[in-house]
Amino acid sequence: MQTASAAPWQTCYYPVPKRFYTQNLHLSGNSSSLNSPETFYNKPFQTLSATNSSSKEQEKRKSPKIPQYQSQKKRSFSQDFYSSVETKKAQNRENLETSYLDLETHSGISTNMLWADFKAALGQRVNLEGIASSVGIVAKDKHLVIPHVAMPDIRYIDWAELKRRGFEGVVFDKDNTITAPYSLSLWPSLGSSIEHCKSLFGNNIAVFSNSAGLHEYDPDGKKARALESAIGIKVIRHRMKKPAGTAEEIERQFNCQSSRLIMVGDRPFTDIVYGNRNGFLTILTEPLSLAEEPFIVQQVRRLEVALVHQWSSGELKLSSHRLLPYPQQCVKDQPR
Repeated sequence: MQTASAAPWQTCYYPVPKRFYTQNLHLSGNSSSLNSPETFYNKPFQTLSATNSSSKEQEKRKSPKIPQYQSQKKRSFSQDFYSSVETKKAQNRENLETSYLDLETHSGISTNMLWADFKAALGQRVNLEGIASSVGIVAKDKHLVIPHVAMPDIRYIDWAELKRRGFEGVVFDKDNTITAPYSLSLWPSLGSSIEHCKSLFGNNIAVFSNSAGLHEYDPDGKKARALESAIGIKVIRHRMKKPAGTAEEIERQFNCQSSRLIMVGDRPFTDIVYGNRNGFLTILTEPLSLAEEPFIVQQVRRLEVALVHQWSSGELKLSSHRLLPYPQQCVKDQPR
C-alpha cells in the first residue's frame, strides 16, 4: 500500500465496505462507531486522503511515451511554421506601408500639381498685380494707359515704315494679341503679318507674356518652348508681371535700348503701361477673341477701354515718341 503524503492532492468521499473495518486503516473518525452498516449510514462520510505521488505515477503510466527526437522534430516544425507566418506578416505590413507611402506621395504630387495649375490659371486670368498697379495709375499716372497708336490688329501695322524710322525690334504680348486666350497657336489670319515682320526685323522679334515665359507660372520654361516651336518666335523669360519691372531683360535680348523697340498688346493697364514706362513705342490692338475670357476679365477690359477713351478724348495726351512724331504714319489703311 502507498504511503500517505503530507500534502493531499484531492479528497474523495465514499462509504467504506464492512470487510475493510480494521485497525490498520487510517480513518479520521472513531473505528468503534463502524460496527454495523446501520451505524455507518447514520454517520457522516469518512475521509480518505489519496497521495499526490500516486496520482502522478498513474498518469505517467497512462500517458503515451513520445520519443525525444519526435518531440524535438515537432517543436522544430512548429517554430519554422510560426517563423514563416510571422515573416510573411511582416512582409505584408511592409508592402502595405510602402503602398500607403506611395499613395500619399502620389496624392501629394498630384495635389501640388493641381494647385500649381489652378494658381497659374487664376493668375493669368486675373492679374492682381495689375489691378493693384491700376490704383496708382488712376491716381497719378493716367497718361501711361494711352497708347501712341491704336488699331484693330497687327495686320494694320506698317512694319516697313517702322523699320525705316529706326526701330530695331518688336515685342508682342501673347494672349489676344497674336494667339487666342491661353492658346499656343498663332491666330490664323495673322500669319502673313508676322512673316513680313520677321523679314524686316530678323531675330529681333519676341513674345513678352504674363503666362508663357513668366517664372511664376512657367518655371521650367515648358510653355515658352512649346510656344516658340509653334509660332517660330522666341519667348523672353522673366520674373515680374507686366506692368511691373524694367526693360533690362528685354534690352539684353535685343542688345539695344528700349526706346528703339515696339511694344504691341491688347491691354492698356498692362502692356501699354509697361511699354510707356520704359520708353517703347506702344501699339494697342483690339482683342482677338472674347469668347474664352472669363466674365470678370471681360468686365475689367471694358472698364480699361472706357477709361482710355475718356482720358484720351480730353486734354490728357501722351507725349509723342521721338522716332515717330506722327504715329498714324505707321498705320495702313488696309490690312495685309
